[in-house]
Amino acid sequence: MKQIILTGDRPTGRLHVGHYVGSLKERVRLQNSGKYDEIYIMIADAQALTDNAEHPEKVRGNIMQVALDYLACGIDPAKSTIFIQSMVPELTELTFYYMNLVTVSRVQRNPTVKAEIQQRNFEASIPVGFFCYPISQAADITAFRATAVPVGEDQLPMLEQCKEIVHKFNAVYGDTLTEPEIVLPDNKACLRLPGIDGKAKMSKSLGNCIYLSDTEEDVKAKIMSMYTDPTHIRREDPGHTENNPVFIYLAAFCRDEHFAEFLKDYANLDEMKAHYERGGLGDVKVKRFLNDVLQSELRPIRARRAEWEKRPEDVVELLRAGSARAGQTAAQTLNDVRRAMRIDYFENGNLLR
Repeated sequence: MKQIILTGDRPTGRLHVGHYVGSLKERVRLQNSGKYDEIYIMIADAQALTDNAEHPEKVRGNIMQVALDYLACGIDPAKSTIFIQSMVPELTELTFYYMNLVTVSRVQRNPTVKAEIQQRNFEASIPVGFFCYPISQAADITAFRATAVPVGEDQLPMLEQCKEIVHKFNAVYGDTLTEPEIVLPDNKACLRLPGIDGKAKMSKSLGNCIYLSDTEEDVKAKIMSMYTDPTHIRREDPGHTENNPVFIYLAAFCRDEHFAEFLKDYANLDEMKAHYERGGLGDVKVKRFLNDVLQSELRPIRARRAEWEKRPEDVVELLRAGSARAGQTAAQTLNDVRRAMRIDYFENGNLLR
């Protein structure tokens, strides 16, 4: 069986370092591993419209930004197919067929849907498209026969719902769809990076992000303003590293070699944490080290982005070509689905049987 990846992001804003450690860095690693036959990376504009229908310009304006972030992080259009979701209409038809296999109560129980409805304060005014987006995700995944879906931990309920749809379809219509597996980052600190305010997950809508496209000066200013441990008032005070955003970021980004390069006082993060916890290590010193680590990670990303920004027509063309390739693959799956359901009426005289 071919090994295939499908993953993507909603274009509701520029991507941030939470996206990078949570999924983008892993996508690049998997892309370059040689283990996968096909890789599809989707800019999920149709999903973004489910809660931005009155402001399509917001979605449209961010498609290029997300594409640039992908390319800047190292997604290679020669190895991965980057495409725009709405440019593959077969996905919409698959979604419609899958809707008949899922009950309203099952979607209501989806923890990710419940959390995002609460976050957006939809209450009783939930757009139907937004409510059904787990089914749309299942269509996206199965259309490309994805065997692996690298995402963050918060998407686990969506993958479980996709698997349920696959099982139900195959049980009713015969073995047709491929069941995917989720791929999570190895580093647990990458699974849920908090915002710089320390109050919530890093989120575009909450404005507590460090963006991949931020300037060096902006990144430094955001790091130096980060929330830390409110009980660590003076340098000599014992501090808490658990649930401390600065140390969570260090756990996600720093390696032992960063200490050798930027802060020779410590051999590794464990030594630094021990010093902070017993007292005698100030927040400013820790933040400066985090700035050095993060800037070293973002520097090549900024450089690649600057090169692609000079060639916007090339970015549009690779999106056009990628969407065409994705459409061909999705059309093959749709044909198989129609055949399994026996709604390919004009094939082989099916309408007369």
